[in-house]
Amino acid sequence: MAGTMRDASLHFIRRYHNSIAITGIGRKLSSFRFRTLNLLPPDSRQGRGNQRYNHNVNLHCNGRPFSGRPADDGSTKSRTGAASLSDGSLESMDFTEPKRWSRGGGLFDVSAHIDPTAIIESGAVVQAHAKLGPNVHVSSGSVVGPSVSIGSSTRIGYNVSLQNCSIGDFCIIHNGVCIGQDGFGHFVDEQGMLVKKPQILYAKIGNHVELGANVCIDRGSWRDTEIGDHTKIDNLVQIGHNVVIGRCCMLCGQVGVAGSVTMGDYVVLGGKSGVTDHVSIVSKVVFYPRI
Repeated sequence: MAGTMRDASLHFIRRYHNSIAITGIGRKLSSFRFRTLNLLPPDSRQGRGNQRYNHNVNLHCNGRPFSGRPADDGSTKSRTGAASLSDGSLESMDFTEPKRWSRGGGLFDVSAHIDPTAIIESGAVVQAHAKLGPNVHVSSGSVVGPSVSIGSSTRIGYNVSLQNCSIGDFCIIHNGVCIGQDGFGHFVDEQGMLVKKPQILYAKIGNHVELGANVCIDRGSWRDTEIGDHTKIDNLVQIGHNVVIGRCCMLCGQVGVAGSVTMGDYVVLGGKSGVTDHVSIVSKVVFYPRI
């Protein structure tokens, strides 16, 4: 296994070291660094001009933000990125070279609206037209997608993915959370093939909401997905598209809520509970899973 990983790393480094563009597979970067830890043999370091190695290789990439597909003309200018792989709703956006935020060292698009008190850690990315309020903290590895809005004093953990969504004030978004990706919706066409239903709406997170690690909240298809104020959601919870959850609800670990469910206020779902699609739950109901 170790040998296979080493061979794969060498192949990647050799293939892309002199590349001028990687289109359609990542955010535009002026440069980034791979720490090779002696992966490159001495003979492969020859003939590289005056570049110094010291176990580091600088890869200069001129790709564009993720669009799901490269440019048709083969140039380094890719089609501009979309917030979703399916709708292409942001293809008219003009993505420019990202700049480095002074408070934390993360990257941001010049069209983003960021309060001067916000912190964007190194390795985090804030994309075009996003809005970050006062005292927002975005941790390393997180991506704030195009036009995403984050309210004041909200903390975004590590490796969080935000797209097609808005987040209120004083929220806590733990590591690995994904908000605003497409919901799971398909139909069978006349030829008997599965066809994806359009997922074009948003996910709206209220104020004082806490989302545990690896929570997934899908964007809406016929109505926005909504999480009410002061609702708390534990780790590993799945919220389907078009779900509306009221205020002060508690969803414990490994709960699954299928699409188009409507929940009132102060609803509690015990660990591993499941709610089928298109169900309405009144306020102050407590569910416990079967043992």
